[in-house]
Amino acid sequence: MVLGKVKNFFVSYDCLNDSNVPVFASGDSVSGRVIVEVTGEIRVKSLNIHAKGLAKVRWTESRNAGSNTAYTQNFTEEVEYLNHKDVLIGHDRDDDSCDEGFTILHSGRHEFPFSFELPQMPLATSFEGKHGSVRYWVKAELHRPWLLPMKTKKEFTVFEHIDINTPLLLSPQAGTKDKTLCCWFCTSGPVSLSAKIERKGYTPGESIQIIAEIENCSSRVVVPKAAIYQTQTFFAKGKVKEIKQLVANLRGDPLPSGKTETWDGKMLKIPPISPSILDCSIIHVEYSLMVYVDIPRAVNLTLNLPLVIGTIPLHSFGSRTSSVSSQCSMAMSWLGLPERPEAPPSYSEIITDEERQNNLELPAVRDEIEGPLYAYIHEFRFQPPPLYSEVDPHPEQVCDTMDRRPDTCPSR
Repeated sequence: MVLGKVKNFFVSYDCLNDSNVPVFASGDSVSGRVIVEVTGEIRVKSLNIHAKGLAKVRWTESRNAGSNTAYTQNFTEEVEYLNHKDVLIGHDRDDDSCDEGFTILHSGRHEFPFSFELPQMPLATSFEGKHGSVRYWVKAELHRPWLLPMKTKKEFTVFEHIDINTPLLLSPQAGTKDKTLCCWFCTSGPVSLSAKIERKGYTPGESIQIIAEIENCSSRVVVPKAAIYQTQTFFAKGKVKEIKQLVANLRGDPLPSGKTETWDGKMLKIPPISPSILDCSIIHVEYSLMVYVDIPRAVNLTLNLPLVIGTIPLHSFGSRTSSVSSQCSMAMSWLGLPERPEAPPSYSEIITDEERQNNLELPAVRDEIEGPLYAYIHEFRFQPPPLYSEVDPHPEQVCDTMDRRPDTCPSR
């Protein structure tokens, strides 16, 4: 008997959306098939699958322990969200000499379906960051007598719903809370800034409407600006690692001395970015809108307004408990949206295959994970007032990526 060979061996998911992207939420059923293509005949002892969901944090720090001694310390932490095993064909016995119980696969294509339920508990949204990740995948193992097992692995994406149609994230526009910030170092006069936004919760593809007033009583020409930042925070062994990354920004017109500028709804569009991750114990992904005044040769005047990037948009057509998979059935392109969309797209609608391929930048250490992922921006709770307005008595310096002046960018 001439033994056959395995030509192809891979995992395929049953996608319940038009985009053909495997996207799921807690409580959803994940189904698919393990595909085995063979030439000739092969004997199979077993075909198993192992579904895993894991949040992992890892970074390294070097320390000096003396004049000539240095050592490296690793900080790692893991949280398991999913662990499911199943045997699709065969058995798990290790006796290769036993001829009983083998399954014969004839030449051609063979499909072996699988299905399992994601836990009902809150799951962390899939994410790839500088010092950690949240990944979900299915690994299949094909065991044959007298041969090493064949393995294949494919990831799928999980979104933990964040509905922005909630009182915490969608406050009524009833009143404001404004305070004036004055630059104490401006001997010729103060620079003041007040700013507010309509709400705290947004979804990718929407534009944030910024209302602000900047008064320049100094002798310098200042420039009002705004930026969205993503902050990745990683926790391991009592230590914290933080990465802050610019997501989007805009620049106002230079404001001469003695002038006042008003932003009556200046729009800053949110690009395709990962939703906020607030409930994972070792990885947080948070966002903020920073409205600030760039003052030459001085510390910038800054207002920092927290944001939450959600998955269920304002006035969503589906219920707040509907699965992400059902939302993916809508068109994924948001390029045709007006500046102030009435029904902004859900996160899963705005990531196209082309965008994922063009923007995908995974960390160097993949832990043998293979397969496509959503593209996320790398390196990079709250009772809100009806209209946000904050004051910082000691405004921090904001590094402006458009000017990139080294003398105004503090080291982090």
